[in-house]
Amino acid sequence: MKIGILTSGGDCPGLNAVIRGIVLKGTTTYDLEFVGIRDGWRGVVDGDFFPLTRHEVKGLSKVGGTILGTSRTNPYEGERGGAENIAKTLYGHKIDGIIAIGGEGTLAAADRLAKDGINVIGVPKTIDNDLRATDYSFGFDTAVNIATDAMDRLRTTGDSHQRCMVAEVMGRHVGWIALHAGMAAGAHAILIPEVPQTLEEITALVTSAHDRGRAPLVVVSEGFKLQGMDEAYSDKGLDAFNRPRLGGIGDRLAPEIERLTGIETRATILGHIQRGGSPSAFDRVLATRLGLHAADAIVDGAWGQMVAMQGTDIVRVPFAEALGELNTVPRSRYDEAAALFG
Repeated sequence: MKIGILTSGGDCPGLNAVIRGIVLKGTTTYDLEFVGIRDGWRGVVDGDFFPLTRHEVKGLSKVGGTILGTSRTNPYEGERGGAENIAKTLYGHKIDGIIAIGGEGTLAAADRLAKDGINVIGVPKTIDNDLRATDYSFGFDTAVNIATDAMDRLRTTGDSHQRCMVAEVMGRHVGWIALHAGMAAGAHAILIPEVPQTLEEITALVTSAHDRGRAPLVVVSEGFKLQGMDEAYSDKGLDAFNRPRLGGIGDRLAPEIERLTGIETRATILGHIQRGGSPSAFDRVLATRLGLHAADAIVDGAWGQMVAMQGTDIVRVPFAEALGELNTVPRSRYDEAAALFG
């Protein structure tokens, strides 16, 4: 049996560890053959494949990024897109199925292809931790560690000048990175999409911290909305799945905080630094385990499903369980952290 592996959507630490886990178990335990698919769904549409053996995956568990390349291509667009054309391409290369490693957009495409008769198994990937049906996604822990380290550095420069520092983190429409990194870094305010707030509420927390002699640290998720905002701030257009590219709310908030409080305020947008570098030990183990179980799923013919982490176990769930609704931060988790604000 020959299986294609692709990584699609935003890159994140741990992708290479998944690939390594799939190939090592698939070749040594099940005698499967693998091909790498270049640049996500684009490689499927264009038939851009190459052999993927133990040699290509050696030492990959600690390497960031993805050796396969990635893109945000929609497999249903273009002259060679669509399930019928893709089925012909796979048949021509004697590929029996695909393992798609990606987030919400990637898995939504995989689900649609599976319903149209393509053999697909999914592996959840997102630093945002916004997929349902899995307790954690690899990449999230690394992103939190990177963001926490950056905030620790912002704290020292903020303390030196008694400035308010605003740190904007990724997360799209959920606030998991902001919540975890903000708690770890001792933030005085954490702003997440699930809990819209007013400028007055934010500046009250900033002023409270400043009055106690602290240099306020405000952590804001890129998808945060002030009360009254209909949509999260975005001025970067849409991606291939017609979703807005978020980012920039930190730069909008900083001058308003300074204007209302009189406290000098600076904003730092961490951006893609959260996606780069080597995965944490937790993410290396999680990604490897997901890869090992994806190989099992191939042999069991578990097409149309994805592997997921529930508790400490790796399980299989239908694509539909991971899609539709986001894994948002419960209000109880936010209220828990709010005891530390101000």
